[in-house]
Amino acid sequence: MRILPVYLLIDTSGSMHGEPIESVKVGLEALVSSLRQEPAALESVALSIITFDKDVKQILPLTPLDELQLPEITTPESGPTHTGLALQLLCERVDKEVKKGTAETKGDWKPLLFIMTDGKPSDSKLYKDMIEEVKKRHFGNIVACAAGPSAKAEELLKLTDKVVSLDTLDSTAFKKFFKWVSDSINIGSQSVGATDDIALPPPPPEVNLIL
Repeated sequence: MRILPVYLLIDTSGSMHGEPIESVKVGLEALVSSLRQEPAALESVALSIITFDKDVKQILPLTPLDELQLPEITTPESGPTHTGLALQLLCERVDKEVKKGTAETKGDWKPLLFIMTDGKPSDSKLYKDMIEEVKKRHFGNIVACAAGPSAKAEELLKLTDKVVSLDTLDSTAFKKFFKWVSDSINIGSQSVGATDDIALPPPPPEVNLIL
């Protein structure tokens, strides 16, 4: 069966330590719960989570919603933000996990990518190099979230023209963001077969679209 692969890249560097990452966990639980209530999403969506700080890890390989258990997310007290390495691991996992079409069989739907960061890439050269690699993977949509006042939206705009910002790192803002992500994925799961390019719903007031 063809799946709609969804990759979440979450910044877990020092400033996300404490309340912000706890709020992210609540948002992720709400995201999974919401998607499981939608028959089209439950049938087609598979989710992967990659975290990045000084280390980069795929803490959840691409997993169908009905089999998914959210892993524990930890954050270091401090350290760099290796966004470039995160994109490098993303490309490796997409190449391995997303089924490509052949002359005889159809592959999976174009994957969706949601990336959230509260800072800027510490590995800026690798980040710049990996942007070109990400674009070669033909994502159905790439959405970046600049979380909090220290996030550099201009860096994210190099990766995608769909960048949103959160003014605060509290649970309300993260819940609204992940609810919007859920709505976006639902639209994707309902439109697969009709179009490869996924439209996004308007973001809520707490989620600011950067033009």
